[in-house]
Amino acid sequence: MGCMARPTLDPDFTEQVEPFRRELLAHCYRMLGSLHEAEDCLQEIHLRAWKGYARFEGRSSLRTWLHRIASNVCLSALERRERRPLPTGLGGPAERPEAALAERTDVPWLEPLPDDPGTVAAERESVRLAWVAALQYLNARQRAVLVLREALRLSAAEVADLLELSVPSVNSLLQRARESIARAAPDQEALSATDPALRERLARYVAAFEDYDIPALTTLFTDDAVFEMPPFTTWVRGAEHIVRLIEAHCPAQGPGDLALVPVAANGAPGFALYMREGQGPYRAFALQVLEPAPEGFSRVVQFFDTTLFPRFGLEPVLRDRPRGARATTLDRT
Repeated sequence: MGCMARPTLDPDFTEQVEPFRRELLAHCYRMLGSLHEAEDCLQEIHLRAWKGYARFEGRSSLRTWLHRIASNVCLSALERRERRPLPTGLGGPAERPEAALAERTDVPWLEPLPDDPGTVAAERESVRLAWVAALQYLNARQRAVLVLREALRLSAAEVADLLELSVPSVNSLLQRARESIARAAPDQEALSATDPALRERLARYVAAFEDYDIPALTTLFTDDAVFEMPPFTTWVRGAEHIVRLIEAHCPAQGPGDLALVPVAANGAPGFALYMREGQGPYRAFALQVLEPAPEGFSRVVQFFDTTLFPRFGLEPVLRDRPRGARATTLDRT
C-alpha cells in the first residue's frame, strides 16, 4: 500500500479525528507489525472516514466508528500480507555465536514503534515487542478481537458489532487468542522508566558499549537473555553467548567507535547506535529495543533497518557529538 495524495480535509473533521490519531496508528501497528504499513493504513483510514463523515449519525461513539474503519482496513491489508516475525520465531538459538550470520532479506520483519510522549502504561504493555510478535501468529480475526478487547478495552458487544460477529464468536476467538499469547509472550514485571536502578543500569549499558568494555557488558544481561537482530535469523540466548556474538560480529574495534543515542520504542527503553570508521563521522548503524527485568536486560532486539531512523526523529549522521554526552544520555527515555 503506497502513500496517496489526500484532498484538503474539512477543519471540523480534522479537529474531531485528530485526538484519535495516535491510538489508530498503534492499533494498525499491532495488527500489521509494521510502522511503515501502519502509517499507510492511517492515511487510508482518514480518507475513508473523511468520505463518510457526513453520513456519521452518532449511533456509536466517534472512537468506535473510527476503529470499525481501522479494523476493516487492517483486515483487508492482512489478506495480502505475510506475518512479520522476529528471528526467535523462526528457529532455535545459535550454539556457536562466532559462526557466520544467516541473513534473510526476503522476510517481512517486525518493526519497532516509536513511543509518543503521551504514551500511557496500558499502551506501553500492549505494544511490547514480544506481545506484538506473538500477535503475528494469530489469524486475522483472532488478532483483531484480541487487540480490540485487550488493548482498546472495547466490550464484547462493541467488538461483535465492529467485526460483524456474534458475541459468543467474539468470546471464543478471544479465549483462543489469549491462550496463544500467554504461551508466546508471558507477562513480565514492568519497570518504570523513572526507576533509579533502571536508569543507572542503562547508563552502564551505554558506557559498556561506547567503551567497548565486554566484561562490563556481560554483567548487564540476565542468565537467559535473548539477543536477536533482524534481518539476520541468527539469535543467541544467555549473557555469555551475547557477548561472544558481539565480539565476533560487531564492526566496532574499540572505545569510541560506537555512539548511543537514547530512544523510546514499544513502551521500552532503546538506543540508536551510530558507528564511525577511523576519525570519520558517526553514521546510523542500528536501533536497539531493550526489555528490562529486575535482574538485568532480558532481551535486546537490534534492527539494522536505518530507514527507521527518521521515524524516531534521528539524523543519518551524528554531528558534533558533545563531550560528556553520557551525563544526559537518558533524558529522552
